[in-house]
Order: sequence, then structure tokens, then C-alpha cells
Amino acid sequence: MEERRQRLISAVRRVVVKIGSNVLATPDFALDDKVVSRISTDLSKAMDQGYKLVVVSSGAILAGMSKLALKEKPCLIKQKQAVAAVGQATLIRTYEKHFEALGKKVAQILLTNGEMSHRKRYINARNTMETLFGYNVLPIVNENDTVAVDEIKMGDNDTLSGVVSQMIEADLLIILSDVDGLYTADPNRYTDARFIPLVDTINQDIYSLAEGVSSFIGTGGMVTKIRTAQAAAKSGTATIIVNGRTPSVVSRILSGEEIGTLFIPDEEKLNSRKSWIAFALKPRGSIIVDEGACNALIVDNKSLLPSGVMDVKGDFDSGDPVSLISPNDKEFARGLVNYSSSEIARIKGIKSCFIEQILGYCTSDEVIHRDNLAIL
Repeated sequence: MEERRQRLISAVRRVVVKIGSNVLATPDFALDDKVVSRISTDLSKAMDQGYKLVVVSSGAILAGMSKLALKEKPCLIKQKQAVAAVGQATLIRTYEKHFEALGKKVAQILLTNGEMSHRKRYINARNTMETLFGYNVLPIVNENDTVAVDEIKMGDNDTLSGVVSQMIEADLLIILSDVDGLYTADPNRYTDARFIPLVDTINQDIYSLAEGVSSFIGTGGMVTKIRTAQAAAKSGTATIIVNGRTPSVVSRILSGEEIGTLFIPDEEKLNSRKSWIAFALKPRGSIIVDEGACNALIVDNKSLLPSGVMDVKGDFDSGDPVSLISPNDKEFARGLVNYSSSEIARIKGIKSCFIEQILGYCTSDEVIHRDNLAIL
């Protein structure tokens, strides 16, 4: 197991490090300057060794709470946005201070679902990070909480770190959390919980182990981290969930030390565009397909034809991302549609040759072309 990890780590060149709020928090819920200093020193050493790093850091709301002398995490969206606006400046300034002392420069990148879902903006963000690598500048990424209502309500930086990993084609995603990794049960509640150092395949059993493991300060629990690791694996990125309070944790990981839980990447990874479709886009609706279409898409790499569509849910336009649902109500793919939800509702179940007869036009024989389809 240790040899397998070292072989994987030895090939790593690009790394995304996600730093959770729990890692950065003092006991009284303020931004811990000493922890930021220690992590900055650790990351600076990795940069000196030639690794291309991107940091995805939580902590804006945490820093804002401290600035505003708040003792409880805000609940309302507008409160979270205001507190994040106050705290983001403090967060990036704290990183900048410590990295400047180490002779390094940092850049702030704030992203929303808009940048992720718009292909040109997504590529522009990727190009910006590539250019920053050339300047030996460390990109520090966070969600733009001030304007991104959906992100605060249901998103988190675990998910964002997975998308950034796909964006820069990272070899490794390191999620710094407040636990040592994945256990057979919540170690804070069960003394007999056993540590799991390596996961080959993420299945329902793995998700079951992660249920109920969450935190007060952060928004993403262990289930979200597992989901992020699964998405990263399908894009060819390994993931390690590890305790961010461990001294020199990133350096120790990159040296091949067996620390944290390692999730092995898939051997057959999705290409960049299909990774974007599968994990960076937020579905606007769903299409339920029959068993024959489900098999044709998964096994034979076929396009989705109207004859395989059983039903459509949601309100979406041509070009929007949608989920594909199997007859047993499981999401198995995502894709970009050639027709709107109302159009698909009219042509579902028919052969492609009758599309023009029903709609009065035929822009495509396929509801979703296989080039715009990602199997999950």
C-alpha cells in the first residue's frame, strides 16, 4: 500500500490544496494567524520544490465574524454575504502578509457558478492560473460569496476545489480538514472507529461511512468531501483528505508519507470538456430515459435520441446542462441538450425522422450528442 502511494505521489506536479474553515479557526471562531503562517510556510516549501500549487481557501465568513465581533455564524443569506464581504479582504491580506515574508506573491481569484458554467469564462480562469504559474505566483481561490447566493445556500469550497482541480488538470487534490481522514465511523462519537488509509473505489458503502460527519463552522461535511473525491477521480485526479492541523502536512504528503486517506483516481479519465460538463455545470433540469437508451449511452457510447426519452422535468433551453436519469431513478450522466424542455416533451418517444413533422423543424437528430455527454 505504501509503495503504491509513493509511486502515485512521485508523479504529482500540479496540486490543489483546499483549506477548510475548521482548520483556520481559533477556539473562539476567529481567523488563526499562527495556523495561516504555518500553512503558508509549508506551501512555500512545495513551491520551492517546483510544484504548481493552487489554494482554495475558506475563511471569509470566519474572518468577517471576528471583524464584526460576532459570536454566532450568521444564518440569513444577506448576513452571510455582508460578513463574507468584510472578511474576504482580511483573509487575503493575512495570506499575503505571510507569503511576502517568505518571498512569495499571491493572487486572489473569486469565482461563482457563472464562471464555472460559461465555457469561455471557465477557460479564461484556467488561462489566468496558468499565467500566474509562469510568474511563480500562488493563486488563492474562494467563492465570491458576496454575489453568489446559490453558492452560500448549497455550495461549498470542497466542491469548488474539485472543479478547480479539473480546471488546471491537477494530479492531486489535498483537502485539509479537521479530521485525519475517513474512518469506519465518526471518530468524535465512536471510540472503536477504524482509520481507512486508502480507497480504491468510491461506492455506496463509502458514502455510508461518511454520513453524519460534519462541522459547526464549515459548510461541507464528509459526504461532500467524498463526492468531491469521486468527481476528481473521474477526471484523473487523486485526492487526500487529511487533518490540516498536522505540522508540515503538505510537505509530508508530497514526500510520500502515508498520512490521510488517499482516494485512487480512475484509470480511464474524462477529457477536459466532459469533466466540465459533468462537474462544473449545474443541471437546469432532468431527462428520464428508458433502459435501452441507458445501456446504449453507457455501454455503446451512443447519443441520446428522442426515442429513448420517457419524460422530462424542469424548464430549460437548448444548450443547457441537464441530468440523465435511469428508469430506477438514478442519475447516471449529464449533458448539453439540443432542444428545450418543452420541445423534448413533444418529441419524446418518437423516431428522429418524425422530429420535423412534430416541431416544424429539426435542428438535430439527437436530444444530446455523445460529444456533449458525460457518463457519471
